[in-house]
Amino acid sequence: MEQSGPVKKAWDMVEEAKREIENLSAQQLHDELAAGDDTVVVDIRDNRELYLKGKIPGALSAPRGMLEFWVDPQSEYYREAFEPDRRYVLYCAGGGRSALAAKTMKEMGYPDVAHLEPGFGGWEAAGFEIEDTKASSKWVPRS
Repeated sequence: MEQSGPVKKAWDMVEEAKREIENLSAQQLHDELAAGDDTVVVDIRDNRELYLKGKIPGALSAPRGMLEFWVDPQSEYYREAFEPDRRYVLYCAGGGRSALAAKTMKEMGYPDVAHLEPGFGGWEAAGFEIEDTKASSKWVPRS
């Protein structure tokens, strides 16, 4: 199979997405949440990551592999937590997956979507509160 045009690399796609979306620092997201805005924070990491690291308090878990189906009202997997007229801030571990996911949500009709530029790692490094998710996790480590 022949490739038509240049091949895109994953990080090229991430950088392209970041140019098309709003990128927030950990401090900016913290301030937005402290202001009491009606922002929905969405953690797109997988269950294993949630179990091992915790999450931003109150964040909605929406694994990256299901996000498009959960945000599409025409999908049988649609989740009512997703409404196009709300503000969403997505994050992953380091900011790559969430940049791609935020761009996708915008393309799917969600105009007010941003992502946490440094990811959960940046939130953690800034010393902000982390919610322990071990008790509610669907993932169980095996010895």
